[in-house]
Amino acid sequence: MNCYLAVDIGASGGRHIVAWLEEERIITKEVYRFENGAEMKNDHLCWDAEGLVNHVIAGMKACHEQGYAPVSMGIDTWGVDFVLLDKNGGMVGDLVAYRDSRTDGIDKLLEETMSFEELYRITGIAKQPFNTVYQMMAVLKEHPEYREQAADFLLTPEYLSYRLTGKKGHEWTNLSTGALMDAHAHNWSVEVRHAAGLPDHWFETPVHAPGTALGTLTDEVKAMVGFDTTVILPATHDTGSAYMAVPARDDHAAFLSSGTWSLLGVEMDHPATSMDCCKAGFTNEGGWNYTTRFLKNIMGLWMLQCIRKETGKQHSYAEMADMAGQSTYAAYVDATDNRFMAPESMLEEVKAALREQGAPEPESLADILRAVNLGLAVCYRDSIREMAELTGQTFTSLNIVGGGSQNITLNRLTAELTGMPVYAGPTEGTALGNLAAQMIADGAFADLAAFRAALPLSFDITEY
Repeated sequence: MNCYLAVDIGASGGRHIVAWLEEERIITKEVYRFENGAEMKNDHLCWDAEGLVNHVIAGMKACHEQGYAPVSMGIDTWGVDFVLLDKNGGMVGDLVAYRDSRTDGIDKLLEETMSFEELYRITGIAKQPFNTVYQMMAVLKEHPEYREQAADFLLTPEYLSYRLTGKKGHEWTNLSTGALMDAHAHNWSVEVRHAAGLPDHWFETPVHAPGTALGTLTDEVKAMVGFDTTVILPATHDTGSAYMAVPARDDHAAFLSSGTWSLLGVEMDHPATSMDCCKAGFTNEGGWNYTTRFLKNIMGLWMLQCIRKETGKQHSYAEMADMAGQSTYAAYVDATDNRFMAPESMLEEVKAALREQGAPEPESLADILRAVNLGLAVCYRDSIREMAELTGQTFTSLNIVGGGSQNITLNRLTAELTGMPVYAGPTEGTALGNLAAQMIADGAFADLAAFRAALPLSFDITEY
């Protein structure tokens, strides 16, 4: 019996999940979990790159100790962040996190040589301060010496896979999120990188489709973990993987990957890069088999994560959802507003936003939680309406995967406001999409449709 290992790492934590098939059902088991987070280093908000490598290896070792020898493994993480590498493969600088302020004003710098409308026409990517193209311009502005010191770059999951195999390779779905790729040609945009003033020699590593085998483990890693395996490049962007695990019931389903970010959209055969799509803030990210994830990036559970941390983690997420459900507070905040990206205090920022719109002062934590949950549900409703206008499609259901699928209050509010059924689950959507790429590559499933058909047989899905 073949088993497969998904290493799924998000902004707040990571997990190693093993999966195998029993008849027509997908069976999963978590074998390792760890916390993640960005910390200030050298005046920037950074991820602990070496710590992530160590956790990946520790989880693989735990997998072996629990009796599993996966035939393949894959790593997915958040998008846009990268490491620069010298000619020997060592890191140049730090793995800076996308919420760092180094990109402030960089969008205007790029617009001196390329308008944002032209950038969107080529890449299909909505303007976000953390887009990879802006991050690269920012790092060269601060460290011009990196232009020659760095021979290459890898996005976060690509770097982790490189540390396991010694092989470098880019993966399309993740690269597509950073506004460096031609959304129509599925490859680098030379025009964009020249407008951004980025060195050509950073862009020589090949770009692969998800499902590509990168290589096997190095001898050093094999000795540490106790087995060898093939490292697959899944859809290494976590939303790319999450969308693969949506058990859509028909061709008119809207998708929502609900985690730190809420990514609401639909799968399409081709990118939509009209100026109407641009003005509405929709983005075109690469998907499995070169499909397009046409979606709106909404602040998501990040706001609730920050509130939970600020209140000393005294309430679980389920308790916070119950509190929001018991409140009758009627005002809400705009969950697409970048003011919530990295405020000093999320609680105070939410209160300030409510105050500025003339809303009553929240009387309790429950009222604040209600305002955030209701704001998210309103954003979901409005984004679905916009998406229908832009694509000409009629949507009949919303399918939610990820941790947010467990937020009963948010799911109920979303069903009420959209007037359509909401199907919540599977919870571990990102890891399952990671596993889908591996199982399809191994022949366990003929294609993505076959994998998706197995999901309702394997996992609980709740209708609201």
